Amino acid sequence: MSMSNAPGQWLSTALERGLETLAGATLFVLMCVTTVDVVGRYFFNTPLTGSVELTQLMLAAVVFLAMPVVCWREEHVSVDLLDGVFPAKLVWIRQLIVNLLMTAALWLVAGRIWALGLRSLEWGDVTEFLRIPIGYLTCLIAVMLFVSAGLTLLRALAYLLEGIGVIDRGGPLSASADIGASTREQEGADHD
Repeated sequence: MSMSNAPGQWLSTALERGLETLAGATLFVLMCVTTVDVVGRYFFNTPLTGSVELTQLMLAAVVFLAMPVVCWREEHVSVDLLDGVFPAKLVWIRQLIVNLLMTAALWLVAGRIWALGLRSLEWGDVTEFLRIPIGYLTCLIAVMLFVSAGLTLLRALAYLLEGIGVIDRGGPLSASADIGASTREQEGADHD
């Protein structure tokens, strides 16, 4: 859920589209590698050398390239156990706390992974068959986690500003209210 009419909307859209394009292109290449490997293995008895390594590396890249977009849109897998007990007026406080906790967790994990990536580059760690340096991917993962942490922090700030009334419309609360209203309207239309 992106915040419409918010300052920096073009930056948000560019970041989302750029990361989605990179993740999609990586996924397409992953699909091609898998297809070539399967066809080569079953029809020509010649599997693609290093396909397992390529699959592992590209799968990690797809997941972590998509992570900032998932964080910004708040599309994580979630359990709504507290939705029934939280009054609608206090949802912004819950979301503020959740996003701040996510920011801290993402930042801590990103810092550790960054250190591992630098160590991997320093030691010259490479994959077994294709000799691809692992440190670059590890650093990419760390960067994507840092970006995700920054975006969850911005999301928390947006909840705070809308919750205390600095922003009237266009924040995450009004976007979810608009989604809820359109869902209720659709359900009403379905019952008619």
